[in-house]
Amino acid sequence: MTLKTKENYLKAMYMLAEEEGVISLSGLGKRLGVSKPTVNSMVKQFQHEGWVEYQKYKPIELTSQGKKEAALVIRRHRLVEMFLVEKMEFGWEEVHDIAEEMEHVEAEILFDRMNDMLGNPAFDPHGSPIPDKNGNVLSRPYLSLSEMRRGDRVVVKALRDDNKEFLDYLNGRHIRLEVEMLVEQIETFDKSMTISIEKEPSLNLSKEVCDRLLVERL
Repeated sequence: MTLKTKENYLKAMYMLAEEEGVISLSGLGKRLGVSKPTVNSMVKQFQHEGWVEYQKYKPIELTSQGKKEAALVIRRHRLVEMFLVEKMEFGWEEVHDIAEEMEHVEAEILFDRMNDMLGNPAFDPHGSPIPDKNGNVLSRPYLSLSEMRRGDRVVVKALRDDNKEFLDYLNGRHIRLEVEMLVEQIETFDKSMTISIEKEPSLNLSKEVCDRLLVERL
């Protein structure tokens, strides 16, 4: 098993647990783009290494060591994204693929230096928490925009999805972190929202988009 394969599996399991609350063989295979037999074989290796607990027909569970290993991969990924945006002036839509490669670099001094230069950031450019060196992660007590009511004024704090297509969509509508919004209207039929941003025309956002925007009430 290569280092990259190990870390990709650990990260995928961590993210599945965080986003869906359960790690299944089928879900893991879908996320990684590999067959169920391949996933099953890899999970058995991970169990032997002490990174997961698994019984047939039951969900996979990361052990405390597995969670820490996964969190450290995510830490490197998110530090790279933050460094590229803050120090090299990349757009937030440009950094994911670069971070996917750099997260596997075995040079902790590099990531420590990035962290120091950034001032020990708590969140990445998309509002996701950056785990600390012990694998601890801050919680995000935010709600989705779709949970807001008419008349609510909110500030965008994070995203549930950071794929390039979604980020390009947000860029085209001048939606970014720390932007303040007013919920002007909510359609009864499809739960789409009309929102306004200061000095910008009102926007209609689908429920799918609203679900992906994490906000804080003002």
